[in-house]
Amino acid sequence: MTGTTAQRTAVTSALSDVTPVELEAMTRAVALARRGPVHGPNPRVGCVLLDASGATVGEGWHQGAGTPHAEVAALADAARRGTDLHGLTAVVTLEPCNHTGRTGPCTEALLAAGVARVVISVEDPNPQAAGGADRLRSAGVDVRTGVLPDEGRALLGAWLPSVERGRPFVTLKLATSLDGRVAAADGSSRWITSDVARRHAHDLRAEVDAIVVGTGTALADDPSLTARNAAGELHGHQPLRVVVGHRDVPGGARLRGPGGELVHVRTHDPRVVVDALAEREVRHLLVEGGPTLATAFLRAGLVDEVHAYVAPVLLGAGPVAVGDLGIGSIDGALRLTTTGVHHLGPDVLVVATPTASASSGPAQPGARPATTHEEH
Repeated sequence: MTGTTAQRTAVTSALSDVTPVELEAMTRAVALARRGPVHGPNPRVGCVLLDASGATVGEGWHQGAGTPHAEVAALADAARRGTDLHGLTAVVTLEPCNHTGRTGPCTEALLAAGVARVVISVEDPNPQAAGGADRLRSAGVDVRTGVLPDEGRALLGAWLPSVERGRPFVTLKLATSLDGRVAAADGSSRWITSDVARRHAHDLRAEVDAIVVGTGTALADDPSLTARNAAGELHGHQPLRVVVGHRDVPGGARLRGPGGELVHVRTHDPRVVVDALAEREVRHLLVEGGPTLATAFLRAGLVDEVHAYVAPVLLGAGPVAVGDLGIGSIDGALRLTTTGVHHLGPDVLVVATPTASASSGPAQPGARPATTHEEH
């Protein structure tokens, strides 16, 4: 049986064990979860509680680190409605946690309430929190997993691969002319892309946990690395602003102004950067520049997704978006799979992911050590 066939069989089996009402509730739970923040160390999770007749008696979603988890929020909602919690079915997008972190285990909250059945979309890959389904089964709760798994995984976004890989999910952002230049021959680069594309890029910043640039870019461009709305105002969430390299960030730099916390990682090794940010519970990292840093992350196999904003502009000369990747022939090219193409005013955004072999961790064969030396 092929992997694809096995997956389809598992999904079909899971769906045969749930009711149409439960499937509808799972769709609702996914919609509820999307109300939670995309950024942060915790996943977006939604929960719907059903009574014996299939009526919804409670709803909840996780609103961010330190707040009640979706299951607890749904139980509280049902209690406020005066519902008898005993014997309910909980439909939840992610396996209930089985550990004590900022909040208590959701498994114990469900058991204390007397929930009789739990329907789950995605099993938790986090070894610290996993085991909730087994804990519930051992207590006599009827548990079903793998219900609408594609929707559940899509909901989790960067959080899921970050937890699975034990490091931040890395998005590389490129903004180039049609011929791949990031600046003109004289170094000027404002603005290659349109204001529509730049607004989109700011919305992306508002969804990530951290933005990283090299010291060369920090000193040459004096960026603020903030996330702003169309009116130029700061978004409520501001990502960490990370500078990689050994030179100091000047006291008057815009990076020290309003915005997210400034983090200086004094290294040229991208692996050290992702390890340092993993310790800060960064789940989604945006690499913005410059070309030397982009090249280092690509050579290290640490890029999980590329967002390439391409403007219909030709420069003919000037620095290119990516440097030497150690590729000697077309056979060794770093191939990517396009997952989305979006028109942004006059520009185009291409979203693509490297193949599994290209993003698995080690540098490509023949590549030099994956370091960045943005010390110009």
